[in-house]
Amino acid sequence: QLQLVESGGGLVQPGGSLRLSCAASGFTLDASYIGWFRQAPGKEREGVSCISSSGGSTNYADSVKGRFTISRDNAKNTVYLQMNSLNAEDTAIYYCAVARFSWACIGGQMSDRQYDYWGQGTQVTVSS
Repeated sequence: QLQLVESGGGLVQPGGSLRLSCAASGFTLDASYIGWFRQAPGKEREGVSCISSSGGSTNYADSVKGRFTISRDNAKNTVYLQMNSLNAEDTAIYYCAVARFSWACIGGQMSDRQYDYWGQGTQVTVSS
């Protein structure tokens, strides 16, 4: 069964950091563009960041630029999202998924309609 599994979420104080992991099961990620999305209560799912198959190209939403860093280790079949300087607006369920096309990842605003193999998500809560 092809699936992605997110982990690393939790409760963190404002200004804190977390590193999320997205691991693949049943397939290898090395040829895939991978995106991170998040969905806060009552809001639509939004693209956060994306990375090319080689890791050479990345894309970030304006709201996380300078605070989040996406990376990948193809040998471990895992993509990471390092999140620093977290604030309450970052509270959401975070998901990873595989982009259908490279332009859906690097080309600009990320649309979840162009992604497949969604994981179950990992909860990130930023609160004092």
